[in-house]
Amino acid sequence: MSRPRTSATSASLTPRQLWTRARGVLLVLALVLIGGIVLATMRSADHHGHLDPRSADPNGSRAVAELLKAQGITVQVATTLADVTAAAGADSTLLVTTPDLLTVHQQATLHRAMTTSGGRTVLVGAGHASVATLAPGVTAATSTSVTAREPSCSLPAAVRAGSVDIGGERYTTANDGAHSCYLGDGLPTLLTVPASAGGDTVLLGSPDVLYNERLDKQGNASLALQLLGSRPHLVWYLPSLSDASVTEGDPEGESPDSTADGFLSLVPSGWLWGTLQLAVAAVLAAIWRGRRLGPLVTERLPVAIRASEATEGRARLYRKANARDRAAAVLRTATRTRIAPLLGVATQDAHSPETLLPALSARLPETTADPRDLLFGPAPADDATLIRLADQLDALEREVRTS
Repeated sequence: MSRPRTSATSASLTPRQLWTRARGVLLVLALVLIGGIVLATMRSADHHGHLDPRSADPNGSRAVAELLKAQGITVQVATTLADVTAAAGADSTLLVTTPDLLTVHQQATLHRAMTTSGGRTVLVGAGHASVATLAPGVTAATSTSVTAREPSCSLPAAVRAGSVDIGGERYTTANDGAHSCYLGDGLPTLLTVPASAGGDTVLLGSPDVLYNERLDKQGNASLALQLLGSRPHLVWYLPSLSDASVTEGDPEGESPDSTADGFLSLVPSGWLWGTLQLAVAAVLAAIWRGRRLGPLVTERLPVAIRASEATEGRARLYRKANARDRAAAVLRTATRTRIAPLLGVATQDAHSPETLLPALSARLPETTADPRDLLFGPAPADDATLIRLADQLDALEREVRTS
């Protein structure tokens, strides 16, 4: 005898059904993930080798470094503060690409090396976080957009270069020997301040004149070569988190300009935006494919069950659980629901003693059983009392129907 076939229900999904339901979500998530990775890679590629003299990327600075080498200038790339202080001297130019990322300890150490070397220091984009320490007496103002600007000063390098693409940070100083060039709303974006040891400090508001993609525009190349090639040796400082001096000078390894902030600044913006886009896409996909409660759907039962069998099975469950109170409540509720229309009582009032009992007494004035105790009484104490209650309820219903 063969077994009857059982069809799959919503409670037991087959692997094929699971794949059919999930493949749409998986496809969307895969596309979003691939798109996010591609966008993040493209965005991060824009910042690869930022101001690095070894990088040929648009924002790299290999072009100006090669031009300086062609003029006989030695270019040394330094990633640690120890290398910078060791190379500083009167015959060298120190280029600091991201001074705002330096810790307070690093800034103080670098400033001491600057003041005693007698050479030139070029600070690119120095803002409020570093200008007070690296260039005392100079204050950073609000930044301005990068555009072609005229020198408007007597600095020989600026006069020879003419118009250049510059902007970014703006500065103010009370030093009479300073040269204020390339004004933006009245404040210079290029400032040179003489040092006591014979050198000078150059504050460059933006790094655009050093970029590969801008070097052939305006007088950018001329200004970059004059600022960086005034001495035979150039130290190109690219701050790195691997530098041991990052954690020096503070007992807890942190500074007001926290290293964590510096790390976040070094993370390419493309990766941050990509992560945010993936998170938003995941939330939208979850909302889109979230399980919703729809209308009830009837399913065909594999076999037909007679009402008597269902009633008997339910009674056995009540008996096994010793739930005489629950069984009595079900019997009384069903009886009240059936006799209420026969007594002229609305269905919603069938379970209200104040409404049902007066109607029942008017229909059956000579009944011997107490209708209140019968329809609204306490739970039976034993099985015999429960059976007697069921018989009395059946008799009451027959009497109401025949009266």
